[in-house]
Amino acid sequence: MRQLLLFIIIGITGITFIGRLFYLQIYSSGDENLYDDNAIRKVYDYPKRGFVYDRNGNLLVDNQPSYDVMFIPREVKPLDTLDFCNLLKITKEDFIAIYNKAYNYSPRLPSVFIPQLTKEDYAALQEKMRKFEGFYIQKRSLRHYQTTIGANVLGDIGEVNNAIIDKNPYYKMGDLIGKQGVEISYEEVLRGVKGIKFIQKDRFNRDLGPYKNGIYDTLPKQGKDITITIDAKLQEYGELLMQHKRGGIVAIDPSSGEILLMVTAPSYNPNLLVGRDRSKNFTKLYNDSIAKPLFDRGLKAQYPPGSPFKVMNALIGLQEEVVTTEDQFSCRMGYYLGSRRLTACHSHVSPLSMNGGIAQSCNAYFANVYRRIIDKTKNPDEGMDIWSNHVKSFGLGNYLGYDLKIGNKGRIPDSDFYDNWYGENRWASTYNISNSIGQGEVETTPIQLANMMAAIANRGYYYTPHIIKNIEGETIDTKFTTPNYTTIDKENFEPVVQGMFDVYNNGTAYSLQVPGIEICGKTGTAENFMKIDGVKTQLTDHSIFVAFAPKDNPKIALAVFVENGYWGSRFAGKIASLIIEKYIKGEITRTDLEDWILRYSLEHEYEKPYSGEDFGINKNSTLEIVDDIEYKRLKEQLKKLSS
Repeated sequence: MRQLLLFIIIGITGITFIGRLFYLQIYSSGDENLYDDNAIRKVYDYPKRGFVYDRNGNLLVDNQPSYDVMFIPREVKPLDTLDFCNLLKITKEDFIAIYNKAYNYSPRLPSVFIPQLTKEDYAALQEKMRKFEGFYIQKRSLRHYQTTIGANVLGDIGEVNNAIIDKNPYYKMGDLIGKQGVEISYEEVLRGVKGIKFIQKDRFNRDLGPYKNGIYDTLPKQGKDITITIDAKLQEYGELLMQHKRGGIVAIDPSSGEILLMVTAPSYNPNLLVGRDRSKNFTKLYNDSIAKPLFDRGLKAQYPPGSPFKVMNALIGLQEEVVTTEDQFSCRMGYYLGSRRLTACHSHVSPLSMNGGIAQSCNAYFANVYRRIIDKTKNPDEGMDIWSNHVKSFGLGNYLGYDLKIGNKGRIPDSDFYDNWYGENRWASTYNISNSIGQGEVETTPIQLANMMAAIANRGYYYTPHIIKNIEGETIDTKFTTPNYTTIDKENFEPVVQGMFDVYNNGTAYSLQVPGIEICGKTGTAENFMKIDGVKTQLTDHSIFVAFAPKDNPKIALAVFVENGYWGSRFAGKIASLIIEKYIKGEITRTDLEDWILRYSLEHEYEKPYSGEDFGINKNSTLEIVDDIEYKRLKEQLKKLSS
């Protein structure tokens, strides 16, 4: 028995040793363990990032060579620190901070010491690299922008942080990743796949050559090119019109949901976020808390939609059969409850039916329609939810599902909202009558209003807005080619479309007509409040305009917001008409509108709350003219764009 036990122990021991040897020679020599082997140096080969083109095939973003100074902390030998720092144009304190950060991350893995050297700096350093053991130069590609526009759309790339590395093991310290715009939305498509070489080292840490003749080495796979839906010329034109103004413009092709332009103002040159100055320039842009150039107003700014929202109430009123196109309502310079005026209104003919209500933008008309919608049911809670669900079917009050990584969902209230505010059964339609004219608790983003216009242009459906048009060798997500239907029947759109057409024919946008194009639009003025020294203060109103064109078989739908722009037709309406004409005709006949927009600035409006001057709503509507030098610069830019 003892002999048998001895043989069993010897057998188990032998099998264990054989199994361990088998594992070490067969499995542990595989590439998955090479990353942890200190006797093997890993050298990454970074692929070229995919190019970005606009919808017309114009190259917007390609690559340029860049050189990173890399190092492995544990392999760094004593060196002439002063000489090294002078070559890299850094201080000794910088050297110590960079070294310590990389050492704490990993003493044996490569880290970037100085990224993105210029060709000149690389040439000067290359000759002396042999003096600095543990350091080497790695070539990679940086972005090269062939344009100065569309920074919010194109985005940028920057170095990964620890949070990204922890979340995605593909990335290593010093790797670059998309940070904004299409660069982050389509990061995995654009970046490609990096290759790697395993270099065998001896016990003196000297390179011996490729590990096992390079059988585990991989080649990089270049990133795929993408085509985005933006029209670069139209984007540049929109950004030009918005100089010296703040706000956002979004234009969509209703037939596809493709975003034609997406302007945020003020913006910045995307080339500022390339190279060694990226961090410094980004910090400067980020710290501008007044102009907020990094804040994409087209996707994130939440504004009261103002009068453009009236068309929504008209559609719901028709769908719920609480109003007909022939019903008329009187207006006594506003809507009254008894002797109390709940909403003011401007002077116009009275009474008005739906067509006149839309064309003349009558507040009293839509207050009556809204109350009929909410009061149709036994209690306002049910009526409010019916109203809210109709509105949300147009994509308002929620994220639209587009393929850009940022945005806000706005706010469309429902019964729960008002129950929480006032208490259950303690409110009525008159408590939120401002919703009838796009004020009150309703908030929307420019892209949501542009999408609302696309749905109306299509008479009841829209495609999810998107920025991607084509990916090399792939198809785009089917959610972008599948229509989303609203809760409004098709036949109820025609009278509203006609009313919007009459906004241009004989309504509030009469002066903005474009010869040869049938435009349907809606002016809007939204009250603008800001807390200053803890006090809610009313500033100059926002200028809003929404439109689509042509009336039949529409090609473009858009929303324009100009902050502190007085009223709808003053700034936003002019810009909308110009963009529509530019896109459909390719040229401008309303040069009077174009010249006016370039000539006038709103910079003085944005300075008032921060300058200590008297602020508040601008009742005399004073306009500021740009100086002659700036005007000539804008005209020259326009001339260059048109050539």
